[in-house]
Amino acid sequence: MNLQKDALKTLKETSRTFYIPISRLPKGLQEAVTSAYLCMRAIDEIEDHPNIDSGIKVQILKNMSLALQSGHENSTIEDMANTVKNYQHLIPEVSYRFGEWALLAPLSIAPRIWDATAAMADRMAYWADNNWRIKTKSHLDQYTFSVAGAVGLLLSDLWGWYDNTQTNREQAIGFGRGLQAVNILRNHQEDKIRGVSFFPEGWQLEDMHKYARYNLSLADSYTKSLPKGPALQFCQIPLTLAHATLEVLILGKPKLTRTDVMALVSQVCS
Repeated sequence: MNLQKDALKTLKETSRTFYIPISRLPKGLQEAVTSAYLCMRAIDEIEDHPNIDSGIKVQILKNMSLALQSGHENSTIEDMANTVKNYQHLIPEVSYRFGEWALLAPLSIAPRIWDATAAMADRMAYWADNNWRIKTKSHLDQYTFSVAGAVGLLLSDLWGWYDNTQTNREQAIGFGRGLQAVNILRNHQEDKIRGVSFFPEGWQLEDMHKYARYNLSLADSYTKSLPKGPALQFCQIPLTLAHATLEVLILGKPKLTRTDVMALVSQVCS
């Protein structure tokens, strides 16, 4: 099995939601977005891991960041794996194999993907070190940019790299923030159990719903501005699912059912 096929298999196992739009992307762009998604997923799995001490999370994330900062032309899969070898028994496979996902990126866009992933790993290390303390809306904006808004910017750069698509960068940030805000709402009860809250002090569910709706409105504008093509097709699926998830959460349901997801995806792709 070649690396791209293995990467798509891993992607399908970790996120069926993003597997669908990524698997539909044309060659070249598909490798770039697959690399970016799996690199981000690798560090996200560490940040969210319920059984790894925060101090160890910080060290792993910083090691991964430093490995990526060494540069595509100077690194091998073995070099990257060695930076987290001491933690192999703690972290999931998608995280341990981050070097493979990084080296999947096409050479002409790899530096941008590596830089974005290294920066995100450092930001996640900061939040883990500070126990995800979010006291104000400003803190929430900082966190949602760290883990998602910056992904929106990276995607914007990938579209530009592939076919010179020009996008509004503020709206691109809103795209990422909107999806993350919906995730915060969906995982709110689970986060409380592990002693973490991404709600600013004094915020209730309605406040976070308002925050999510505002950023999803930016995401709507962002998506509507995209020309017909792979970028538009990619963005429509997670955005549609985010809107639908927000609606079922308002109705008191925990999440979309698998049947709901597949019906919405079919609707978007038809």
